[in-house]
Amino acid sequence: MFGEVARFLLNTLFTLFGAALLLRAWMQVVRMPPYNPVSNAVMQATNWIVLPLRKILPGGKIDWASILAAYIAALIYVTLMVVLAGVDPTIMLPMLFLVALLTVIKWALNLIIWMTILMALLSWLNPQSPAMPLLYQITAPFLEPLRRILPRLGGIDLSPILLFVIVQVLLMVVTRVAVSMTLFGI
Repeated sequence: MFGEVARFLLNTLFTLFGAALLLRAWMQVVRMPPYNPVSNAVMQATNWIVLPLRKILPGGKIDWASILAAYIAALIYVTLMVVLAGVDPTIMLPMLFLVALLTVIKWALNLIIWMTILMALLSWLNPQSPAMPLLYQITAPFLEPLRRILPRLGGIDLSPILLFVIVQVLLMVVTRVAVSMTLFGI
């Protein structure tokens, strides 16, 4: 029972932190204003690891420091999960680096799902919400190409549903590959 609780807590903590790091990198790509309350919260939660890494990896269009921080978090997470499974992590060392990369991909895909679901729900419940412009700006690069190929049906935008299905399939593939490499879930 302790192992299950520990795995759940580690998964929750690292997934949220990894998603915040990836969101920080994505907000830079889509040029999110830093004075936005969400942007500000993400920056404050991740500055402690990103700012020191910026000394090694200076910023540009892509926030490599945030991506590296997410990879480091994933590496720590995967190592802890291996230890909780009762396996010596040094035996699986080369594989841990690849599984950590798959974990970052999984976090990114989950982030896309969360942002898309949140945007869709807010568009139905409160389209005038102050969070809508932020969510639209974050999800637009994924939804706009789908909107071009998927027509609106009676004014209903089905692109979030299609994006959800595509990302869910990708998540299944990534998770299957990671499980086959470690013999347990990440």
